[in-house]
Amino acid sequence: MSFRIQPAPPSRPNRCQLFGPASNAKLPPKMAASAADVINLDLEDAVAPDDKDKARAMAIEAIGDIDWGKKTLSVRINGLDTPYWYRDVVDLLEQASDRLDMIMIPKVGCAEDVYAVDALVTAIEKAKGRSKPIAFEVIIESAAGIAHVEAIAASSPRLQAMSLGAADFAASMGMQTTGIGGTQEDYYMLREGQKYWSDPWHWAQTAIVAACRTHGVLPVDGPFGDFSDAEAFRAQALRSSLLGMVGKWAIHPNQVALANEVFTPSDEKVTEAREILAAMEEATRTGAGAVVYKGRLVDIASIKQAEVIVKQSDLIAQIG
Repeated sequence: MSFRIQPAPPSRPNRCQLFGPASNAKLPPKMAASAADVINLDLEDAVAPDDKDKARAMAIEAIGDIDWGKKTLSVRINGLDTPYWYRDVVDLLEQASDRLDMIMIPKVGCAEDVYAVDALVTAIEKAKGRSKPIAFEVIIESAAGIAHVEAIAASSPRLQAMSLGAADFAASMGMQTTGIGGTQEDYYMLREGQKYWSDPWHWAQTAIVAACRTHGVLPVDGPFGDFSDAEAFRAQALRSSLLGMVGKWAIHPNQVALANEVFTPSDEKVTEAREILAAMEEATRTGAGAVVYKGRLVDIASIKQAEVIVKQSDLIAQIG
């Protein structure tokens, strides 16, 4: 272990983040009634330029009027390269209730982007006497973002989560695809005439996970565009989960249950993890130097893996 200990990420469930445009008044009550852990009211891509002001006002109203239960409530503001973002931040912080938990900053390309929003938020909080600090989440959607991913992960103590936005990321990288997430038709290996498709997002996800884990931030997989293909969504989510991501976006209600299923540890995994921890506790009590569980050696690394599973299970149980 390095002398510098990795900080722990926020202790809250983040299995599924459900997105919906703030400009559609019918959606927020439905989103609040969903099984998603995080709700993202969108002011950015899902809202037309002429509707930005209306969507912002509707988001502020929904934040205060709707019972969001135990969900984490976030609003995705517009990008820093637009004329809308500063008004998003000012109006949200000056007018929305304290029920707002987070602001999502899209298309972050460097740590200075986060600093800019942090400075504005801090000033408004002090001026208005807001007692609950606003947290941040960011989206990596560009070549610059992935190149500066560790600096971004370390950019602000407000930062809680980081997601990969596959569509804009692909465009920034010059990738010849219109697919959002998942395997791509032309990204395959060939062996004896048989095609084997690999994951073109794998390396970017891994970079995000490493940066997030280094700095105590939750790594989250972004959207999967084809909401009619449940099995492809599940496959993408399973790969993301194995890499260390804690959850995935849902851009359609039918993706919520799928994300929750994948990022909720199974009963079998939780039982095994608890048994491993119990076996190590018994070995410590009796002075044994090592533990063998189901024919395999259990070491300190195994204990840490088991602790991650048990902690995640306990967090999910707390929200019912």
